[in-house]
Order: sequence, then C-alpha cells, then structure tokens
Amino acid sequence: MKTGEQRADRARIPGFYRLDLPERHSEIARRFGLDDADLAVLRSGASLGWQRADKMVENCIGVFGLPVGLGLNFTINGHDYAVPMVVEEPSVVAAVSNMARLVRAHGGFAADADDGVMISQVQVVDSPDPAAAVDALRRSRARILARANAVHPNMAARGGGARDIEVRRFDEPFSMIVLHLLVDCVDAMGANAVNAMAEGVAALVEELTGGRVCLRILSNLADRRCARASCAVPEEALAGRGFAGAEVAEGIVQAWRFAAVDPYRAATHNKGVMNGIDAVAIATGNDWRSVEAGAHAYAARDGHYGSLTRWWRADGTLHGSIELPMAVGTVGGSTRVHPTVGVCRKILGVDTARELAMVMAAVGLSQNMGALKALASEGIQRGHMSLHARQAALAAGAEGAQVELVAARLIRRGEIKEAAAREVLAELMREAGR
Repeated sequence: MKTGEQRADRARIPGFYRLDLPERHSEIARRFGLDDADLAVLRSGASLGWQRADKMVENCIGVFGLPVGLGLNFTINGHDYAVPMVVEEPSVVAAVSNMARLVRAHGGFAADADDGVMISQVQVVDSPDPAAAVDALRRSRARILARANAVHPNMAARGGGARDIEVRRFDEPFSMIVLHLLVDCVDAMGANAVNAMAEGVAALVEELTGGRVCLRILSNLADRRCARASCAVPEEALAGRGFAGAEVAEGIVQAWRFAAVDPYRAATHNKGVMNGIDAVAIATGNDWRSVEAGAHAYAARDGHYGSLTRWWRADGTLHGSIELPMAVGTVGGSTRVHPTVGVCRKILGVDTARELAMVMAAVGLSQNMGALKALASEGIQRGHMSLHARQAALAAGAEGAQVELVAARLIRRGEIKEAAAREVLAELMREAGR
C-alpha cells in the first residue's frame, strides 16, 4: 500500500458534488496526478473506440457508456481511497460516500483478504474403481502439481502457481470424482491460467483414475480467496431526522436479522451490497459477473441463502462486518485494455489484487450500511427522490439548468414521473416566454 503521506488528501473532497464537471476534473487532476489525456478519456463517453471494442467481443456493433462516479471518504486500514464506481443507479455513489464519511470519523474500516487462490475443477466419470481412483490422485499430488505448474511457469516465478489439490467423490445422485487444483494467481484474477492448468493435467488424471475427464474449468465460488471488512460506529453518531441513534442502530440490526433468516429479503439485501462492489469491479476492469456469482453462492454455503453482512449492537456501538469471495485482479484481462479503466486505476491507486479486494469489501459494507440506515429511518424512497427526479427531467428533455428546476418542482408535487416532468418542463418554457 501507499504511505500515509502519499495517501493524504485523497479520500476527502468536501462539497465535490456541488462542483460542476470541469471543476471536478480540475480537483481530481490536482489530487491524483491526472493529465489532460486522462481527463479527455473521462470526458469522452466513447473513450473505448469501436476499433478496440471490436477486438474485445464478438459481433461488436458499438460501445455503451455508463456514468463514472467517485466514492469518497474511504479510510481502510488507515489509508485513504477515492473509489471509482461505474453505475447507473441513482444514490449508490452518494450513499456509499456518506456512510464512508461516517465510518471515517470513527476510525475507518478494517479489512483483510486472502491470497489469490482460485479453484480449478477437473471432472472424472466412468472410473472403474472410484475408491482406488481417489487414493491414486491423492498419492500423486506432487506429480499433478508439477504438471499443472509446467503449463504456467511464469506464475510460479511470480510467487504463485498450483499449491495443492483436493479430491471429492460423489456417489448420489450421479457418480463422479472431482479434482480441485488450488492455484495462487497472485495479482491476476486467473481464469485463463487455471483453466489451462486443468487442461494440462487432464491426461494424467485419466491415467491415474482409469476414468474419463469431462469438464476442466475454474469455479467462481472462490471461497479460498475471500475478503473481509468491518466497522464500528457509536450509536449516537447515527442520530438524525428526528431519530435517536439507538433507534437507528436497532433498526439496522433488525433489518439485517430479516435478511439473515429470509431468502426473499436476503436477495434484495445482498443486491444492495453488490451495487457498490459491482460498480468498483466494472471501473477496474474486473469480471463483475464472476464476483456476483461467487458472492451469491457463498451466501448459500450453509444450505440456506442469507446475508453477506452482519450487524450487531454492543456497548453503545453499532458493529458491522462482511465476508465474501473476491476474485479480482490488477493485471491481465481488460484491466489494461479499456482506456477508462486505466484512469480509474490511477485514481484508486491500489498496488495488488489483495488491496483491491479489501477496498471492494469495504465498499460493499458501506453500501449495505447506507441502505439499512435509510430503511431504518426516513425510508429508502425519500433518499432516492431527488436523483430519480433528475432522471425524469432528463428523460423529458430538460437540459442544463432546466434539470434542477424541473426536479425541484417534481419533488414539491410528489410525482416523480416522466409525464409529470414533461408538464413541468412545458410550464418552465411558457414562463420563460419560449
């Protein structure tokens, strides 16, 4: 991680949301060392040119833009972060920044992350003697690991590589043996590498088991590669809008308990967690679908789908924690292909995949805290209202200063709809004599 001096003044930008876009660019250029080329990338919704996009996916027909926001105020393990987030949903960036500021005032987030160990699975069927096959695989651990590491010697040279194996036997309802390669991918997400290793050991596995290898592929349930974050906030710091701090804290805990026992609530609860985590994954060029899949599978690891977070009260303090798989990388994939990803990485300033995983876990916990605090106090719709009103104004055709004027009238009317926004816009234009 960067030193405290290098991190100084990175996360707190008071009043940032009040600045117009050129002023925001001036501010982040000064704080994060961005040059004119970096700012040009951020200004251009088409910074990913169609020529490059055409090489990234098949049948490319264009490029789709999304807003890039900054999650501010994060202090994690004593270091400050401004966190780029790519997301279209209103209030996500505002909520995560507000909660990060609250936690920052009381020591910030603590976080840790496992080494970058991914699981690659090799499926074996039709083994004539499954018990002997399992034994043969376990006795041949050294041979299997050597064969896997021969596929990617550079990974071993970087301090990673295949570390261990696991052997799992299934008898019901389908008979098969599954070999797990446990591969330390260091700072890469590692999907391509672990898939290649599984391919590389397939022939040896067939020789050892007398069976037939079918699938050879990574698992997105990366439960050997988890990230964790926690925070603690005095209950009195939660007071506001006519609610006592203890009342808000109890509301947050009760909302978490609902998600802990009911999968219908847990799905929405965890979706809120992933609002923040996915947004950082996209901004940093990582596979957000992989992270999503791993998170939801992990939430059901005990046979019951529940909450990814935990909230509890003790000694006048609200405590929160999160743990989930975090298979992300800072090298490889699209992390160095997409121009905007490069600028986002420069702003975030993380050095390793583990550091990125810790930041993302803290963002997920902060996002959850924001949602539960809103639900426990004024209600989530009120917090969303102004941002939804702006979207309705834009959809109705408002431009420039008209957007805020239309949004303000919609809020006063209590009708946040595009049709109402069109009426309000027409009223404004009549008043202006247009």
